[in-house]
Amino acid sequence: MTALAWTDALQLQHEELDRTHEEFVQLLNEVEAALPDQPWDAFQRLLAHTEAHFAMEEGWMQQLGFEPENCHSRQHTMVLELMREVGTRYQAGEHEPLERLVPALAEWFPQHAEMMDAALVFTLQQQGAAA
Repeated sequence: MTALAWTDALQLQHEELDRTHEEFVQLLNEVEAALPDQPWDAFQRLLAHTEAHFAMEEGWMQQLGFEPENCHSRQHTMVLELMREVGTRYQAGEHEPLERLVPALAEWFPQHAEMMDAALVFTLQQQGAAA
């Protein structure tokens, strides 16, 4: 079973972002596959990827002149804070939050990509930004 399948519906026609999103989906599925016994290494890879993924998007938003506290950035901040808190709890022996995080991210991600990331790609394309 997979938490989230990579499909054409998730593609935004931006090569770098699509590749990054596909990797996010793959890593999320690796965490799910490792549950409940050995998810820590996979989760750390997912977290590191997500930090870099969001930083890339934040750089584009800065380049485009987005306000620092825009709703897209706020979602990134909230997701990273949640992931880090879940990691802290997992290390403290509380495993249930990580088990609940995987389906929550699988539900959140397509909506985020369809709304927030698609708008970012549109703006990049409209402004001819080199991203």
